[in-house]
Amino acid sequence: MRPYIRIMTPVVLLLMALTLSGCGEQFIVLDPKGPIGEAQKDLIYITTLLCAVIIVPVLILSAIIIWRYRDRPGSKASYKPEWEHSTKLEVIWWGIPIVIILILGGITIKYTYDLEPSKPIASEKEPITIQVTSLDWKWLFKYPEEGIATVNYIKIPEDVPVKFQLTSDTAMNSFWIPQLGGQIYTMSGMAMTLFLQADEPGTYYGSGANFNGKDFAKMTFEVDATSESDYKAWIEEVKGTSPALTLAGYEELTEPGSSDTMMFSSFPEGLFDQVVRQYVNGDGGAHQHHGGAASEPAGHEDEAAAEDGGEESHSDHNAGNHAGH
Repeated sequence: MRPYIRIMTPVVLLLMALTLSGCGEQFIVLDPKGPIGEAQKDLIYITTLLCAVIIVPVLILSAIIIWRYRDRPGSKASYKPEWEHSTKLEVIWWGIPIVIILILGGITIKYTYDLEPSKPIASEKEPITIQVTSLDWKWLFKYPEEGIATVNYIKIPEDVPVKFQLTSDTAMNSFWIPQLGGQIYTMSGMAMTLFLQADEPGTYYGSGANFNGKDFAKMTFEVDATSESDYKAWIEEVKGTSPALTLAGYEELTEPGSSDTMMFSSFPEGLFDQVVRQYVNGDGGAHQHHGGAASEPAGHEDEAAAEDGGEESHSDHNAGNHAGH
C-alpha cells in the first residue's frame, strides 16, 4: 500500500493544481497598473528567483540522494562508516545560502526605502487627496478638495498620484488595491498615508485585507481610473445629484452592516479629523505613522495640516515610488 501512496500523492497534488488553475481566477497582483504595483511585482519576481536558487537544487539533490543511496540488493554504493566531514560540501551548503541572504537583505533595504508608503510619487501633476475611513463593514471615502464623499466606490484620474489618508472608526482593517499597490492598515485613533497611482484607465478591485468580523468579506469596493475630464464631470454630477452626508447619516453608516455603493454631495466639516481624534483628551494629539496626518477643517475641506516629519524628510526624494507593505 505504501508504494501506491508515494506514487499517488504527487499525482493528486498535480491534479489539484491543474483544477485550481482552471477556475479563471486572475493573479491580479502580478498584473499591476501603476508604478507602485509594478515595483512590487519586480520585488516578488526577484525574491522568488533568488529563493529558487536554493530550493530547486535542494529538492533535486534530495530526490537523487534518496534514489542513489536507497537500500536495495546488489547495491554498489560505497560504504564509509567513518566519514563525518567534507570541507567542500560545507562551503557549498553554507556559502550559497549566506550569499543569497546577503543579496536579499540588500534588495530588501532598497525596496523598503523606495516603497515607503508616505513618500510622494514623482509626477508633474499635483496629487489628489482621498480620506479613507474603514467601518463595520464598509468603506467611506471623502474627497476634501472636491467636497464630496462616497461609500464603497472610488473614482480617480489616470496618471495622477493619489494621496490616501487612512483611519478607522472601528476595528483595525487593511486597505488594499492589489493592482495599484500593497496594503496598508487602517487603525482607530491613527492617521496613515499611502500614495498610489493608476497609469491607465480601468476598473480595479479593492478590498479590506483583514479579518474583522461577520461581514468582512463584503468590504470590497471598485476603483475606476478615468480621464481627467471624465473625473471632473463625475465630481460635478455627484455634487448636483447626490444628497449631503450629515452627522446623523454618518452615525447610521457606523452601525455594523454591509452597504451598497453610495454618493454624497457634501459631508460635515472636519469629519476625518474628528474620527482620528475621537480618543484624544485635553491637549494630546492623535497618533501619526507612516507620514500620517490628522487634518484640520477648512470650509468644506479636511486639509492635512500636521504632516509628520517622516513625510517631510521624504519630500526631497520624491523620485522614488512606493506603496504599503
